[in-house]
Amino acid sequence: MTASRLEQCFAACRARGRPALIIYLTVGDPSVDDSLACALAALAAGADILELGVPFSDPSADGPVIAAASQRAIRSGGSLRKALEVAGRIREESAAPLVLFSYVNPLIAFGEEQLPKALAAVGVDAVLAVDLPPEEGEQLRAGLARESIAVIPLIAPTTDPEREAHVLGGAQGFVYYVSATGVTGLGDAPLAAAAARARAIAGRSSLPVVVGFGVDGPEKAQILARAGVDGVVVGSAIVKAIAAAQGRPARVNAVTALVASLRNALV
Repeated sequence: MTASRLEQCFAACRARGRPALIIYLTVGDPSVDDSLACALAALAAGADILELGVPFSDPSADGPVIAAASQRAIRSGGSLRKALEVAGRIREESAAPLVLFSYVNPLIAFGEEQLPKALAAVGVDAVLAVDLPPEEGEQLRAGLARESIAVIPLIAPTTDPEREAHVLGGAQGFVYYVSATGVTGLGDAPLAAAAARARAIAGRSSLPVVVGFGVDGPEKAQILARAGVDGVVVGSAIVKAIAAAQGRPARVNAVTALVASLRNALV
């Protein structure tokens, strides 16, 4: 069911004439139960796909907002195993696609043989490992393929045509286009240029191409939607909203309001 959930989601969004809204949050920030509540609130408010971030002590691709969230999550007991628990609890209530967002070290520490089955058991549809190049992780990739779990590739503005072709050759699920070089949470990403590149990549691939990094509100999400991208990823803004709220009801309300505004901007 995993691969088809992603396919069906993007197909449904295309039929409605809008991109998919992909929401990221760090599991365990500020607690595992809060993460579950906020994830479910995001889905209820209109998120199409969830990225469940595994907290990591050295999140080299993440800016200060998500890096701080990872540290808070680790202190509160967040981990890959807790992310799997949250995924399983979400799956009990929702058929929305779930993407495990992680660095490679937690995946290897869990066990490359054990992880694919554990992911399949809780209904995870894809893995996005930001520091896993296509040449590496053969054992892990093979295990994920056996469970029909996609491995999401990333393409950046600095990716040359030869490298892009290599990355797309093993792509599954969808392609994540990073709108700008640098870390997450950018406030001035060149979104118009990113959308044009994403559409060009989609034309060379059989998969949807989504754009992330630098989308911090409905106005920027709308720029990408009007430019015709397949999906819009919002992460740091969600994490920031959760961190600013005091208490679980306030956090749920903050996520609900932000996701609803993003979703409305994509119509």
